[in-house]
Amino acid sequence: MAYTTINKSSDHFNTKLYAGNSGTQALTGIGHQPDLVWIKNRNDSNNQSNVLYDAVRGVTKYISSNSNGAEGTEAAGVTAFGTDGFTVGNTVTVNTGFNYVAWNWKANGAGSANTDGSINTTSTSVNTTAGISIIKYSGNGSAGATLGHGLGVAPKCVMIKRTDTTSNWIFGHTSLGFNKFAYLNTQDQVTTNAGAFNDTAPSSSVITLGSWNDVNNSSGTYICYAFAEKTGFSKFGQYKGNGNADGTFVYTGFKPALVVCKFIDAANGYDFVMIDNKRPGYNVTQNIFEANTSDAENTDANFKFDFLSNGFKFRGTESNFNDTNYDYIYFAFAEEPLVASNGTPATAR
Repeated sequence: MAYTTINKSSDHFNTKLYAGNSGTQALTGIGHQPDLVWIKNRNDSNNQSNVLYDAVRGVTKYISSNSNGAEGTEAAGVTAFGTDGFTVGNTVTVNTGFNYVAWNWKANGAGSANTDGSINTTSTSVNTTAGISIIKYSGNGSAGATLGHGLGVAPKCVMIKRTDTTSNWIFGHTSLGFNKFAYLNTQDQVTTNAGAFNDTAPSSSVITLGSWNDVNNSSGTYICYAFAEKTGFSKFGQYKGNGNADGTFVYTGFKPALVVCKFIDAANGYDFVMIDNKRPGYNVTQNIFEANTSDAENTDANFKFDFLSNGFKFRGTESNFNDTNYDYIYFAFAEEPLVASNGTPATAR
């Protein structure tokens, strides 16, 4: 049984659905201060970018998971982080006449400097309980440079974005090995190269960087989101598709709130598929986004999932997540642990 010390997952991660009002809107009920907010316009046919705001870079500063663009400033974007939510202005990516989804993680506010690595971070915001770290740093251009993350255990998923100029997102994952990486903002296949992580897995104290401009240019500024695995709350792994409507079951040890998966086993690339427990809020779930595109919410009949008390199961045959005998990586965060520390079990929905 997957016992956990995190009995209430929404203290650290929660999904918020809301309707835009084309004005200013304070969104509450998230259950914590959301230090990382990832927002997607659900139904604008013109397709709006995924936008990420965090408390380390500060309000109004956004980056997009589907773009290699530099950090932007949007005065009417996320304008405040509150104790139980966040406030938005009236820009189309966060709050006009459309429906929205926001995925929210708790770190530790604006954070503080970290000197554990050879690069002294400008600010590191860490939630050691839930394994979440947000790191702002300037590169030094040296292969093998290290970056303190403050988690106390090795992160299993690392996402890095250069913020001062155009640059691809670098996505590292324990099941790939850190001699490989994917570009979060593209469909590209997984790449083997030491330029991202210097062929070195993160340790309990630091993330090792290569010398590529995407992660460590001597004049570059960067933001890094690092996640450690926590029993009953988060899971980072790999599964094999079966191309069947009675698809692969993936055990996580909790009822998922968010699952992101990526095809890794072919020469041509595929999307980062995002599914959460709020859209539509019951099984079968078939409402998806792609982290690497600006597409509106997709409800294609082939995109079918069940969220279960102890993991997730595929009910569709779409090659982005369940092709026959191919490999995929995933990361997932919990709605509820399978078994809480008080012995209370989760139920299927």
